Amino acid sequence: MAKYGAKAKREVKKAIHKTKKGTQRSGKKSKAKSRKQAIAIGLSKARKKGAKVPKKKSAKKKSAKKKK
Repeated sequence: MAKYGAKAKREVKKAIHKTKKGTQRSGKKSKAKSRKQAIAIGLSKARKKGAKVPKKKSAKKKSAKKKK
């Protein structure tokens, strides 16, 4: 079974196209500069539209080790 739906693939494709063109935004003012950023933006938009996209992986918390 596919991890990503067709709608998600279309959103990512649009985001990458916009990034190459230089019109993709990451936030209010700054432009998306990398391919990874474009993919993240596309997946985020797809999630908002209800497309089939896996959940975000949360950052692992580092446990504070006490030094002896």
